[in-house]
Amino acid sequence: MFKPVKLSENIYYIGVNDRRTALFENMWPLPRGVAYNSYLIVDEKTTLIDTVEAGHAGKWLKKIQSIIDDKPIDYLVVNHMEPDHSGAINILRQLYPNIEIIGNKKTIPMIEGFYGITDNMKTINEGDTIDLGIHSLSFYTIPMVHWPESMVCFENTQKTLFSSDAFGSFGTLDGGIFDTEINIDYFEDEMRRYYSNIVGKYGNPVQKALSKLNGLDISTIAPSHGPIFKDNIQKVINWYDKWSQYIGEEGVVIAYASMYGNTEEMADVIARSIAENGIKNIRVYDVSKTHSSYILSDIFKYKGLILGSPTYSNELHPNMEALAMKLSHIGLSNHYFGTFGSFTWAGAAVKKLIETAENLKLEIIGEPVEEKQGLKKDKYEACIELGKVMAEKLKADRN
Repeated sequence: MFKPVKLSENIYYIGVNDRRTALFENMWPLPRGVAYNSYLIVDEKTTLIDTVEAGHAGKWLKKIQSIIDDKPIDYLVVNHMEPDHSGAINILRQLYPNIEIIGNKKTIPMIEGFYGITDNMKTINEGDTIDLGIHSLSFYTIPMVHWPESMVCFENTQKTLFSSDAFGSFGTLDGGIFDTEINIDYFEDEMRRYYSNIVGKYGNPVQKALSKLNGLDISTIAPSHGPIFKDNIQKVINWYDKWSQYIGEEGVVIAYASMYGNTEEMADVIARSIAENGIKNIRVYDVSKTHSSYILSDIFKYKGLILGSPTYSNELHPNMEALAMKLSHIGLSNHYFGTFGSFTWAGAAVKKLIETAENLKLEIIGEPVEEKQGLKKDKYEACIELGKVMAEKLKADRN
């Protein structure tokens, strides 16, 4: 038995928690798990908004049946085709063979491609509305947030935005499902980590989506992952607006690779100098220890970024190279950048990090510092100067 969770009259949350999966998309760690959110509207036309990951379909179906018993389901709206949301489509079709699947022109071919389904599907266009009885749904495409077929639907009676992956978060819903039931600050880091790693590349599409949805009178945001928002709607919209423009707070991320501690020593000197010069938010990461998803999340949070690497076979250290490639893939912008590194017989790492920054059009702050072998007095002082210049640049933005 399940006690139904109501968003509003005749609209239900029927999502499930996943505390067993270790890696989201087989890449991103899930220490707090993840929720797969699905929604049910009970009206003249009973309508599902998205499914769940296939391995969790059993619990999900029990929740559906506890609400509608043996009543048929008329529509399945597919906002997004990624299998953590669409994975139970085949199971659903077997149980409800007459269900009509609703998607846009880019969704329908994907349904055939993933699940071999070609019949009883309805293609909707931008701005179309479907009447369900008392309720109605209007549809808006948000391409590349974060797949080309991504869309949202807006329930016009209760003013609920079913936002798909937009405004989603890592983390299970541990009792509290609505933002009114939880400490929203607990989810901010996981929401930003989700955004920076899953959606982060698509800042311009996010800005276009925010502009498109700006005219809607939204009372509830119901995403496909994480909590449902009622009291913090403007706050999470502001987060997305800031992150999609790569606007960072005052602070610095120092990420480094180090084989024998020499580059790490430089990182610590730079960090100390930044603190001595009045910046309190400093995050120092060893890229060989901390998963890049956490580093990227803080890079999105803070304005300053300083990367350091030893030269490894005339290249960047492989783990720093991986982080630099992720930054290039995301297209990070609007950050202050500094760099440092070390080498034993021939230096190359600092040059390659500068190339990364130049390709991204980041503002390079201070003089790069590269030391041959162990850290000596002149480069020690240069590290102090790099930290000082970064701190002064950040403080200048306070005015």
